[in-house]
Amino acid sequence: MTAPAPRRASTLACSVVGAAVVALDGTVLTVAQPALQRDLHAGVGQVQWTSTAYLVTVASLLVFAGRLGDRYGHRRVFAVGALGFAAASAGIALAPGIGTVIALRVLQGVCGALLQPATLGMLRTVFPPERLATPIAVRTAAIGLAAAAGPLVGGALVSSYGWRAVFLLGVPPTLAIGLLALAGPEPRADVPGRRPSTGIAALDPLGAVLLAAALGLLVHGLVDAPRPGGTGTTVLVLAAALAAGTGLVRHERRAPHPLLPPELMRSVPVRAGLAALLAASAALFGTLFVATYFLQDVQGLGPLDCALRVLPLAVLMVLGAPLCPPLQRRFGPRRTSVVGAVLLTLGVLLLSRLDATASAASVGTGAALLGAGFVTLMVTATSVVVHRAPEVHAGVAGGLQQTAMNIGPALGVATATLLLALVPDGGFVPDRGVALPALAAVAALALPAALALPDTAHERANQQGKGTRPGPMPPGTRRRFCVRS
Repeated sequence: MTAPAPRRASTLACSVVGAAVVALDGTVLTVAQPALQRDLHAGVGQVQWTSTAYLVTVASLLVFAGRLGDRYGHRRVFAVGALGFAAASAGIALAPGIGTVIALRVLQGVCGALLQPATLGMLRTVFPPERLATPIAVRTAAIGLAAAAGPLVGGALVSSYGWRAVFLLGVPPTLAIGLLALAGPEPRADVPGRRPSTGIAALDPLGAVLLAAALGLLVHGLVDAPRPGGTGTTVLVLAAALAAGTGLVRHERRAPHPLLPPELMRSVPVRAGLAALLAASAALFGTLFVATYFLQDVQGLGPLDCALRVLPLAVLMVLGAPLCPPLQRRFGPRRTSVVGAVLLTLGVLLLSRLDATASAASVGTGAALLGAGFVTLMVTATSVVVHRAPEVHAGVAGGLQQTAMNIGPALGVATATLLLALVPDGGFVPDRGVALPALAAVAALALPAALALPDTAHERANQQGKGTRPGPMPPGTRRRFCVRS
């Protein structure tokens, strides 16, 4: 049943603002870290953990947080996450030392993990499946705008008020949407087929621990891999992640209430959508990492000029997101996402041909292709993952989507860093290195995933052909209803 318009509007507002605040938090922190280090007299490694601690915590808890939303209500879980995120942000702004900042960043990661899957789970519960693409596109446009504005807003705040202002920035919006979510009714209460709570065992705590260990160790290993002298540690960490993942697979096959529902994990569209998101985010963020070093270290541009060169990426993400839903309706997810994968791959390939004298136009063209391709893939694949997941597992689907979007960037940056080191004298110049050609191959991996997505336009045409017109159809088949899972 479709929710009333006011409930849809408040849910969309919570989803969009929540996703945008998390995106903004990640970009403004990068700008604030040097000032934070000086003010708190911290080491580089300690400051790095203000990012790593958050990333590892979020990645390890996203799916379990989605499961909590499926069982107890996405709106409630979202409210807890948003209010906790606001409290942790305010605490960091008042922190007396680097140890307190890192500890609160872990708490902020826990709250961010509660918040993020719910931004998709809430949409799934109040919008009919055929209309999900539009709110997801609005959410994606807000993420792109926040990510683009982050360095500019962060730089202005740090310059005028210091690094603590960066963390205060997220307090009012998260506090407001947390209270808004608490004030509204929980739309999950009357969903048919929702399993009642039967205690902690129904949440599959062992599965949650194994998945958290596997994902947390994986992200930590990827983040730590580029550091000098860290090869041995990285291998051990990644081996431990593999062992935890193997244990998870064995446990889930026997668990009476598996954390990863079999009907969700067997869905080809869901798996294909997650694979496309993983490949696309790895290619995009790895490419941006290389491009940033190229523009600043090779061409000698400042941070602002560097941001302006790649601004077309953010512009295309913001402007392109609203165009994705009509494209999906007209051509279907498969063809739409294939075009996105091609554009993304072409963008990486174009940037890989740049030499030390590359013009702003050539960099901007490559960035525009990256933005157009990535937003098309992100909106389309996310819509498929959330749409094709059974509503009772919408939170887990949202958690898996967010997990792919967290692991992908870590994988892409780690790959880029390792490959840059292979060509010490010319690795930062794209046409003399191997990093961007390799990342173009990663982007191309989104193509087979896109081809596995459903062609709903074709399915719809077939269903219309089986409509109410009399003809060669057998009796009793003039009106047929189907439920997509």
